[in-house]
Amino acid sequence: VQLQASGGGLVQPGGSLRLSCVVSGNVYVLGWLRQVPGKEREFVAGISWSEGSPYYGESAKGRFTISRDTAKKTLYLQMNRLKPEDTAVYYCARLSSGSFYATSSYDYWGRGTLVTVSS
Repeated sequence: VQLQASGGGLVQPGGSLRLSCVVSGNVYVLGWLRQVPGKEREFVAGISWSEGSPYYGESAKGRFTISRDTAKKTLYLQMNRLKPEDTAVYYCARLSSGSFYATSSYDYWGRGTLVTVSS
């Protein structure tokens, strides 16, 4: 399994950004997590690959949308109304078992992509 995230960058507060994660291999449930230096990784959103059922962490509800394109084998995270506190390195990862919220639940990780929200 390989995961390749991209799409990060610098955006002003209130702006939007879409992250992508190209996947290869067998995936069933995928998640986006983020990490600020000095803090633990935080669950952002997850999705069932086959059904497309989304699940959101508190920080994402109402602003972020997770989706996937099975034909392109790509996972997305559309982020709207971004805030400075959304600044972090964002990772896509495969959930193997357990809770979305526990980093130990994920067995494959992509390299992170940095999102900076600043004026």
